[in-house]
Order: sequence, then structure tokens, then C-alpha cells
Amino acid sequence: MTPEVRDLLLDWEIPLWTTVALVLTAAVYLRGWILIRKTRSALFPVWRLVCFLGGIFSLFLATASPLDTLDEKLLSAHMGQHFLFMSVAPPLLLLGLPSIPLLRGWPRIVVRRVFGPILRIHWLRHLGRFLTSLKPAWLAMNIMYIGWHIPAPYELAVRSESWHNVEHACFFFTSILFWWPVLRHWPAPRPKLRWMLLLYLLTADIVNTGVSAFLCFSGRPIYPSYITETNPLGLSPLNDQVAAGAFMWVFGSIVFLVPAVFITVQLLSRPSTHPPIAVERRSTHKVGERL
Repeated sequence: MTPEVRDLLLDWEIPLWTTVALVLTAAVYLRGWILIRKTRSALFPVWRLVCFLGGIFSLFLATASPLDTLDEKLLSAHMGQHFLFMSVAPPLLLLGLPSIPLLRGWPRIVVRRVFGPILRIHWLRHLGRFLTSLKPAWLAMNIMYIGWHIPAPYELAVRSESWHNVEHACFFFTSILFWWPVLRHWPAPRPKLRWMLLLYLLTADIVNTGVSAFLCFSGRPIYPSYITETNPLGLSPLNDQVAAGAFMWVFGSIVFLVPAVFITVQLLSRPSTHPPIAVERRSTHKVGERL
């Protein structure tokens, strides 16, 4: 390992406020999870806690690890960072069923006076249901995914820290919207929606394949920043771009195809006899009062 690579790997720039927010979120969830386990342990097994904390940790890695240091010099590192924001953190966080533990984790006075009134806003609930329905969620995530990989916006994000943060926020929040309808209905989705989820995931994988293949087979570097920057691994800009595209292609497809296979197996097997998760059926506008 060259001294330059070693220095880059040891150069961890930990963002103070982002780290504080992540630690606070993890602490609130943990407190809420412990409280819920006292009465409803079956709904919140340990693996949900592990998933949520894994999602928090993956966000920390995306913002504070050497990936964040290398993203201006290595396209493949930048794509790894995007992968954490879009395909690792969002599904892990949602597998933790975060809404109820996060509310339970706050003091009751905060829930009743702050979150309760917000959750009772009628138009806000309708907006949430609209944004997490299949078409809007699919369009939001894929438009952001394609849009930020167009050279001009991408170069803007590489050269400006503020726009870089905006890019990551777009990836993360639209991916939350995308994964919400997929994970919200497991393990007992409605029959009609289950078939739609297959199309939903497979078409998203087609978009990912198109962007990845373009990076792999374009035959020339797409982003000028990686031509002018010195590559710490000694890769040529084109080889770095091919590696980034291959990473997106393989791992991005795995993330889409694994749940698609899982849903297909459920569809072809005997219908599940397990009742729907009660916490997902709860009306959100009364959450503040019930807590």
C-alpha cells in the first residue's frame, strides 16, 4: 500500500452535526424499542433493532469514512457512497419499522405537543400516502438517480460541498420513498399489490442496468473531474469508471432482485396464515394520543 493510499484511508473527516443527529436517532430508537419490547416483543424482535442500527451505521460510513474523502478522486468510491445512501441505509432503516419506536423513544410530552399535532394534519397524511404509493415513489427515486448521474449535475455536486449534500439528501429520501411500499407490506401484502411490486423492482433494476452499462461501455471518461484529479490507486480514469459501473450493476441488481425473488417465492407458495403486522395498520393521526 502506497503512502498516499494509506493517508487517504486514515483521513476520516467526521461531520459533527451529522454524527450527533445519527447518534441521537439511534438512541431514541433504542429507547423506544426497549419500551415496546416490554409488551409487544413479538412485533419487534432483536433483528429489527440490528437492521435499524445497521442503517444508521451505513449512513455514518457514507458521510464520515474514507469513502467521503475519496469521492472526489475515485468515481468507484463515489458510487460506493451512493450505494450506501440508496440501497443499504433506506431498506435497513425501514426493516426496523422505525415510526413507532422513534415516537416511543421521545418523552411523552414531546410526542403529544410536537409530533401529535403534526401527525393529525389531514393534508400531510394524504401527501405521505401519495408519495409512498408505487408510481410517485418509483418516479422520484429513478428521476433523481438518472438526473444526478448526468455529467453537468454530477460535476456540480463534485465541485460544491453544498450541492454534494443536496445530491446525497435527494438519493436518501427518494430511496426511503422507493423502499417504503416494498417493505411496508411484508410479510402479508395485499394480493394485487404483490404482483405490482415485481414490476416495480424489475423496472428499477432496468434503469440501474442502463446507467451502469453506459458507464461501463461508453469507451471514454464521462466526468471531467476524474480526468484532472490524480487517482490514488493508479487506475486510469476509464478503468475507474468501468469499475464504478460494474459495482453499480452487480450490487445494485442484487438489491433489487433479492426482494423480487422473495416475493415471487411467496406468490408461488401457499398463502401465509400470519396476520398483518398490527403496528402498520395503526392510524397515524392518533399515534401521539396513544403514546
